[in-house]
Amino acid sequence: MNDYLRELMAARRAAPKDDILTELVRACDRRELTGQEVFSMVFLLLIGGHETTVNLLGTATLALLHHPDQLAWLRAHPEAMPMAVDEFLRYESPVSMATLRFTKEPVTVDGVEIPADELVLVSLGAANRDPDRFPEPDRLILERNDPGHLAFGQGPHRCLGAFLGKLESEVALCGLLDRFPHIEPAADEKTLPWRNTIMLRGLESLPVSVHG
Repeated sequence: MNDYLRELMAARRAAPKDDILTELVRACDRRELTGQEVFSMVFLLLIGGHETTVNLLGTATLALLHHPDQLAWLRAHPEAMPMAVDEFLRYESPVSMATLRFTKEPVTVDGVEIPADELVLVSLGAANRDPDRFPEPDRLILERNDPGHLAFGQGPHRCLGAFLGKLESEVALCGLLDRFPHIEPAADEKTLPWRNTIMLRGLESLPVSVHG
């Protein structure tokens, strides 16, 4: 992956295109960014734009298998898929932990003081199940119609590809439900392999039986 990205960056420097990678390389040439900063940003965009959507499609499908009433409702209301995707994002966030933060000064959160220069881990998955923010947070409610989840982060750290990720998921899930009228699990849920990572939440695989 390292070699691939560095070759890609070198290719854009030699033959610029109308894309974000070319702009980042130009920023590097103007010394507004270091080469390592550009490389790190491109690496994050590539992994973030692929892994997260893959995780969401798997966990959303599993959630529908767990909630046949919600699956039936979504089949009856396919136009509600954008709203449903927001609920999938809240219910099982593809990024369960935000990227690492360090406090620059003491910060008080809910009565607890975090000293300066401390590592802070922000659990997006926990925030999206906060009962003070979402009624019945452990229930999948596809007509919840509340896009206030933190699956894409917030403020200056909001995901750059949020719109694209949602659109990809809407198209893929609509296609899945449209093509296969019947979907059933094809493995014992206790045996399903989950990705072993602190930041990402997703299945390595989800065997299903499809009919139709």
